[in-house]
Amino acid sequence: MPIELPEPIAAYVEANARLDVEGMLKPFAEDAVFVEVGERLQGRAAVRKLIEEAVIPVKAIFTPDTVRHEGRQIVVEGPAHGDFPGSPLRFTYRFELENDTIKFLEVTL
Repeated sequence: MPIELPEPIAAYVEANARLDVEGMLKPFAEDAVFVEVGERLQGRAAVRKLIEEAVIPVKAIFTPDTVRHEGRQIVVEGPAHGDFPGSPLRFTYRFELENDTIKFLEVTL
């Protein structure tokens, strides 16, 4: 049974499955913060660069299988597969939403 995700997160995941940069970027707020493996990026331009340089070349596709709420955060977990060492790897995505956009996203292993 598929899990239910809030619309901005679902849109991001669906676009990621198509490796669609514009679709992945669309749900983010203009000033969104994205933290990946300790690196903190802010703003859509920085998020675009990360997607174009770290996601698309290795065809990294995240397939969430669990979701839970922890305070203001929506925690989504699941494997990501692609052309990278160790694939598939299990990731945790911690989202914070504001005004139907992704305001904050932290990705950890």
